[in-house]
Amino acid sequence: MRKKWGMSVALGVCAVLCPAQKTPAARREIPALLVSDIHFDPFWDPGKVAQLQAAPARGWTAILAAPDSADRAQRFDGLEQSCHARGVDTSYPLLASSLGAMRADAAGARFITVSGDLIAHSFDCKYKTLFPQAAPADYRAFVEKTIAFVMGSLRESFPGVPVYAALGNNDSDCGDYQLDAHSGFLAATGRIVAADFPEAERKTAEEDFAAGGYFSAALPIPHTRMVVLDDVFMARKYKTCAGQPDAQAAANQIAWLKQQLDRARREKEKVWVMAHIPPGVDPYSTATKSGNICAGKAPQMFLSSEAMAETIAQYGDVIQLALFAHTHMDELRLLAAAAGGEGRGPVAVKMVPSISPIDGNNPAFTVGAVDPAPAALAGYRVFAASNQSGVNTAWSEEYDYAQDYHEPAFSAESVAHLIGEFGADPGAQSPVSEHYLSHYFAGAGARDLAPFWPMYVCALDHDEPEAYRACVCGEK
Repeated sequence: MRKKWGMSVALGVCAVLCPAQKTPAARREIPALLVSDIHFDPFWDPGKVAQLQAAPARGWTAILAAPDSADRAQRFDGLEQSCHARGVDTSYPLLASSLGAMRADAAGARFITVSGDLIAHSFDCKYKTLFPQAAPADYRAFVEKTIAFVMGSLRESFPGVPVYAALGNNDSDCGDYQLDAHSGFLAATGRIVAADFPEAERKTAEEDFAAGGYFSAALPIPHTRMVVLDDVFMARKYKTCAGQPDAQAAANQIAWLKQQLDRARREKEKVWVMAHIPPGVDPYSTATKSGNICAGKAPQMFLSSEAMAETIAQYGDVIQLALFAHTHMDELRLLAAAAGGEGRGPVAVKMVPSISPIDGNNPAFTVGAVDPAPAALAGYRVFAASNQSGVNTAWSEEYDYAQDYHEPAFSAESVAHLIGEFGADPGAQSPVSEHYLSHYFAGAGARDLAPFWPMYVCALDHDEPEAYRACVCGEK
């Protein structure tokens, strides 16, 4: 059951029932807004797209907020069918509703993270259907304006609050999972992403982003940096805009990541790492598509290699949190060095749920509470919408991590403890497993994971294929 009460009421109740627990105010926590997979669809009203094409991004709100075209629903349904869309992404009404809920429930946020996929699925097909004679440069300009509009909407909703954004597999000027390093698109998008960074950091961030979609910038937490990657270059499905593989782009990015983490270690800085696609096993696809992995079938992997996971796991003394998304679900993971490796403690991973309802989930966002001393995520609350349209939508607290899981913080230790509890409950019957199952798919209370719960749990802290297979198959 969702909690309808606000943070102040919840803290008041806890002050009576659990006085030994420190409140966020007592710990002087910093609020942060964590968002992902917005997948904004400017084609939701096809009759307005020509106006959007002609207008600058700062003029889009007036166009999108105007009354719908008379044939909006009919034309949009036709567009969805012609592009074989698997569902509906974020319309302008849903985006506006989401931003309103964020302003209310994340008031006072000191920074915002966006873990990728700002633009809709089937974006290129919809554009080309409406503008069959358009040149590639026209398409690139429209993608860039859509990203600028989404970023601008967040900044207007939270004036003066820095927004740190990663690109996702859909955020491209040439197609899903396709992107060119050292491209004009990355250079232009980097200027959008870094627009509100301090001048001293903006130029370097723009240069790094133009090279490979990655950047590093100071967080508004003492001695702490955000390191953002574009791991579409590491995805199994990745190709260049010309449809060719390019392993060098991923290798360059891993080398850059190591440089950033080595520097942070030398300078005694803490780091948050953020990218879109998580490393490790895709447990849902493995359970539904791979077949019997104990009989030799390979698990489905998110990335082409575990280079990023291995690198992150070597810096557990530096990295306080890793943020990913991509699945649209609310998940957690743990990255630890392999036996005999050089890791200095595991790294907690938070996977942020989506705004887009394309998979049937209700839109959701996360409000984190950051303990500034260790630069760690002390806890978080997830807020979900009552429907998927943004029309007459009520937003309420879906759950509170500390209250539901009774953990003092979202740390590597607490995540490891939770995974241990999940593993000891193969039938997914315990209260802690029930909480995870009900919150995984926002708004639905579904038990989609229950039929293959042990396989899913093994993926949470076994990111390498052989280690995952050994866990699932009961091998030591």
